[in-house]
Amino acid sequence: MQKKFQRMTEDFVCEHCGANVPGNGYTNHCPECLWSKHVDINPGDRAATCGGLMEPVSIEKKGDAWNIIQKCIGCGFVRKNKADERDNFEKIIEISKMGR
Repeated sequence: MQKKFQRMTEDFVCEHCGANVPGNGYTNHCPECLWSKHVDINPGDRAATCGGLMEPVSIEKKGDAWNIIQKCIGCGFVRKNKADERDNFEKIIEISKMGR
């Protein structure tokens, strides 16, 4: 049985905004624009074949935590990701005001 989470430390260039993103093993989105790429079925497994970009479509706040809701522009898959302290908080606020 495969674990649901696999830590993958990978640096990447954001395909949406072009930012260079240093990975820390938990990095799953660009801290500048909050977009990611649909590469996982379960976090870190790199088993998804879609490869579409994941657009940040809304923000959810639970207690002190912020979650970024992303939707794949290729297949429509939706995933919730925890915001990170490195994330552009102004972008989080901007997306939360969009009301989508």
